[in-house]
Amino acid sequence: MLRPVLIAALLAGLGLSTAHAQLPESVSVLLRSANIPEDAMGAIVLRGNTVVMSHGAERSMQPASTMKLVTTAVGLEQLGPTFRGRTELRTSADVINGVLKGDLILRGGADTDFNADVLEHMLQTLRNQGIVKIKGDLILDRQLFQPARPDIGAPPFDESAEFRYNVIPDALLLNTNLLDIELSSTTQQLNLLMLPALENVTISSDMTLVKGNCARWEDGWRPPEYRRDVSGRLQVVLHGTFPQNCRKAFSINVLDRTDYADRLFRTTWKRLGGSITGSVREAPPTGLPPTAEPVGTRMLADHVARALPEVLRDINKSSDNTLARTLFLSIGSLQSDGWLGSRPAAMTAPEDTATRSRQVIQDWMRRHNINTENMLIDNGSGLSRTGRIAPAQLAGVLQAMQQSVWAPEFQSSLPIVALDGTMRKRLLGSPAAARARIKTGTLKNVVAIAGYVPDANNQQCVVVAMINSDLAGNGRAAVDALIEWVARRSD
Repeated sequence: MLRPVLIAALLAGLGLSTAHAQLPESVSVLLRSANIPEDAMGAIVLRGNTVVMSHGAERSMQPASTMKLVTTAVGLEQLGPTFRGRTELRTSADVINGVLKGDLILRGGADTDFNADVLEHMLQTLRNQGIVKIKGDLILDRQLFQPARPDIGAPPFDESAEFRYNVIPDALLLNTNLLDIELSSTTQQLNLLMLPALENVTISSDMTLVKGNCARWEDGWRPPEYRRDVSGRLQVVLHGTFPQNCRKAFSINVLDRTDYADRLFRTTWKRLGGSITGSVREAPPTGLPPTAEPVGTRMLADHVARALPEVLRDINKSSDNTLARTLFLSIGSLQSDGWLGSRPAAMTAPEDTATRSRQVIQDWMRRHNINTENMLIDNGSGLSRTGRIAPAQLAGVLQAMQQSVWAPEFQSSLPIVALDGTMRKRLLGSPAAARARIKTGTLKNVVAIAGYVPDANNQQCVVVAMINSDLAGNGRAAVDALIEWVARRSD
């Protein structure tokens, strides 16, 4: 725990006086009814340079997905609103009579929109240039981020490593490496559908049909696996139980991403009338800066992602962990102009991209006079048991972004209370509805909110609240009550 006097230092760093207000009674009552002690909650409310309320705001706490506000704020300021990731198809080989006489390089550049449709469009561009056959290998270049495959050897966050929220990004993440699965059952039969179609990849199931609630189908889910036979064919196998007379669609991350890219590329290229004689392999480290153009190559096709403010809305409104982690790594790799609409970060940086990103964030916060003591940012998404930030520190980030030239872009990325994103069903009919913009955070032991709430005089307030407790799931009403308390205040 931080020193008791640190709140004064944190607030003084923001140009604020030390606060003495206690938790609002409406919040305290809801904490007591949920059996959550008040010291499990840290909260702060700022209106301009006035501290309206502060309770445990100096404590370093688990923020869950409210940590995404740090990543998106620094990302927007460091990279700028015109930043776009990019994917390229490159080669050093000649094209003779429709044959590419060498390798094709698929080069990743933190393109958050690189999906199956984009790949097909890029390959159609090759066909439009008269290329029919690739007489070489497909080389997957993920070298922009280091390590190039951060997913390898990473311990799973929880028991659901295959689900979308747990996908660990790299610089060339194709279609988020996901298989879309549809399960539909009768009383006696289970039917499976898998998309996208992948060459020599099939899906099967040993799931048992049971009488049960379709809405609780995940209760019987067990981690799937994929098997490779001697011929190289892959089979995805689903395990567990599934309710009778039920239909569900979801996405899973099961295949190794080299296998996934290999099979999706071959399927798409074949459908477009092309062929490839070689294999698919990962690009080795070159020793060059990751943003350096591969020597002796030329670009055949490319794709540019949406501008950063559009990606920010997906990150914050739907709380997308994979996009947030991609942006976090981009902060350590790229800046606002040059290759990929960006350039190498101008700093003496360690090779590890995540470490470099943390240093950029620390430097940004210090420039804004935000105390970073005991703050720990691991992957930038908040999907973490080790990430820590004090409510006062996060309030400092929100206050700094009020003064940013990109404040409209940042604020428009946050969920609108009672209207959209993760706040669409919360505080319906309250004074905060359609007025406040709040990022939420939830883990099994964390409930958190952070954002902007206009008070009754339409003065915008910064509001941050976190509950860290084994009973945190019962505390959502308490943090919502704080938002409503601010929205009703007129003093």
